[in-house]
Amino acid sequence: MKAAVVTAYGTAPRYMDSPSPQVTNDYEIVVDVLAAGLHPRVRMQADGSHYTSSPDDLPLVPGFDGVGRGPDGRLWFFVSFGGRHGSMAEQVVIDTRRSFVLPDGSDPVTVAATLNCVIASWLALKRRISLQPGQNFLVLGATGGTGRMAVAVARLFGAAQVTAVGRDPARLATIHGATETALIGDPLPPDVDVVLDFLWGEPATATMDALVSARSDPARPLTWINLGEMVGARAALSAGALRSSRLEVIGSGQGSLTGPEMAAEASAVLAEIARGTFAVEADPIPLSDVERAWSQPVDSSKRIVLTQPCPGVGSSRL
Repeated sequence: MKAAVVTAYGTAPRYMDSPSPQVTNDYEIVVDVLAAGLHPRVRMQADGSHYTSSPDDLPLVPGFDGVGRGPDGRLWFFVSFGGRHGSMAEQVVIDTRRSFVLPDGSDPVTVAATLNCVIASWLALKRRISLQPGQNFLVLGATGGTGRMAVAVARLFGAAQVTAVGRDPARLATIHGATETALIGDPLPPDVDVVLDFLWGEPATATMDALVSARSDPARPLTWINLGEMVGARAALSAGALRSSRLEVIGSGQGSLTGPEMAAEASAVLAEIARGTFAVEADPIPLSDVERAWSQPVDSSKRIVLTQPCPGVGSSRL
């Protein structure tokens, strides 16, 4: 079969032959992959910079999740939790215990573009903290696909206020659901309860210090959840900020969340996507053009989705 294959970290995948997948137990099936999102995490997987990357994974087929058609014609959403056999291939083996049949009428491209963006913050709020209705949120890095969806997830879960923080004022102005917006470095609300951080690095340090110094009640808990490192993999934490406030810093991602925990929330997210609650604009590109897809400038308002024709239909979109 054909697949996008990474033979050396730091090089773009190439469309080339790859071994056909084989099932190993009664819970697995082979699906024809229709759509697979080119998420930031997938780019990090392909260049070897993700914290789960290993030289032993090469050569690898990148791709964290996708939508495929099973032998019985049903559409499945599936997740691949690492290793060298990802979703950017003509076929992939999925574990049906950790995969989900899509609701009737689902668009594979929309699901592939949207679910990964939504489930990052969904899992953080459902599985990493004890969420309380009426809390005040701040989303750091709100202009990207995952950041935009984090604003929507927070409002769905009952947030009283959501402050969207980013660098681009034009994109900040288009974020639905935010009660207020701020550029990085602007004054911030004094009583934020939860931060969803997709940037880390220097913006995290500066924003953390600003929030702590602005608090009207230092004893009010402030939970900082890191979900990404779009600016940098390291951030300097102020000892004074940690000691002078009830600041708790945690992470949410593969490792701090188990596979079953991730899978347990996917069905609820899929249902919301089917209802139209969440949607990320997709930029579909054929899998055979994977090198072109990889070289395109990153547009944080869209999500590239690698597609293949549906067998017997002749279109990459159902």
